[in-house]
Amino acid sequence: MSKRAEIVEWARDLYEDLDFTSVRRWLDVHPGRKACGYLPVYAPREVIHAAGMLPVGIHGGGDRLEIIRGDAFYQSYICHLPRSVIELAQSGRLSMLSAVLFPSTCDVIRNLSGIWKLLYPDVYVRYIDVPQVPDPEAAADFWVGELRRLLGDLSAISGHHPSDDEIRSSIALYNDVRGVIRQLYALRQQRPWDVPTEELYLLMRAGEVIPPEEFIVRARAYLGAVEAEPKRPRDNSRVVVTGAFCEQPPLGLIKSIERAGCYVVDDDFLLGNRFVTGVVGLEGDPLRSLAESFLHNEQRTSVMYEGDASGKRQLMRRRVKDAGADGIIFAAPSFCDPALLDQPMLRAGAEQAGIPCIAFKYAENSGQFQQFREQAGTFSDSIKLWGGGTAA
Repeated sequence: MSKRAEIVEWARDLYEDLDFTSVRRWLDVHPGRKACGYLPVYAPREVIHAAGMLPVGIHGGGDRLEIIRGDAFYQSYICHLPRSVIELAQSGRLSMLSAVLFPSTCDVIRNLSGIWKLLYPDVYVRYIDVPQVPDPEAAADFWVGELRRLLGDLSAISGHHPSDDEIRSSIALYNDVRGVIRQLYALRQQRPWDVPTEELYLLMRAGEVIPPEEFIVRARAYLGAVEAEPKRPRDNSRVVVTGAFCEQPPLGLIKSIERAGCYVVDDDFLLGNRFVTGVVGLEGDPLRSLAESFLHNEQRTSVMYEGDASGKRQLMRRRVKDAGADGIIFAAPSFCDPALLDQPMLRAGAEQAGIPCIAFKYAENSGQFQQFREQAGTFSDSIKLWGGGTAA
């Protein structure tokens, strides 16, 4: 097996392990340490790490988990992710977590945090309410206060109260994480045949359940393996996939899109890894530096406040231009309010610019992918045949 294949198989094993064996192993090797889970879309992992805890991404069970108990907590017209997360918890798979953070993604995730408090009163639960106001100064002050309270709470759980220098060390570490992620995405954009999105996605998912230091080593090894084992480009269309920032698509869906003749050159999968787009400064108050970087990032998503709605009509045009893409696939989870409410504005702006688009909905446990493959394949062929314009 080649070095590249070894890394991908290692990542696949972590992706498929619903028992979070790597997290439990880390806790066994580090007695007395704690693990803190977080849901999509964004959580300040630097704060978790500085408090001496292992950040653990919780993204549901995908298509590998039968939902039995989880369905008792949510209606059929609610997205699949909360049911899946409850099922993981009720089956004991998340029992190693001492804290769980619920970012302000939507009302469903807010309600999930309340359910967690009722079911697991011994686990620290916090709803991460990020700033959603147009005043940058007020937003920064609010977010610094929230980060400080979160750090204090997590430090009380872990028993480790970090100094400012230790917080800066955690920020510097995650600067390195974001740096190598930027390299991965830039290479995928330039040479998508060398970095299939299936492989990139598996590597990113692996990074959700291992220490950041290990992820950096594995990601750099993957980059080296890509250069050592180049692949031959194909006559595929280049597409942007958007709308999948919270409930993640099953791996089979990602594979189906690419095998249908589409190179994914931009996406919003696992967006929390790229939410802070620049390098966080290490001077002054580290929590204020982290807050300022969050507020002044260039990442746009449906879960964040935007004062000017017209910006949404320009967003996809910019993303397509920056990625050198030929078209857009709007792939949103069923019943995802943030994604589906924004989609008409995003698509209208794209179609006005003459960018080909298609749209479909999925669930994390979707098991049949033929219809997605046919849609993506037809979309790719139409781009090759007719170029600009729109596709329904």
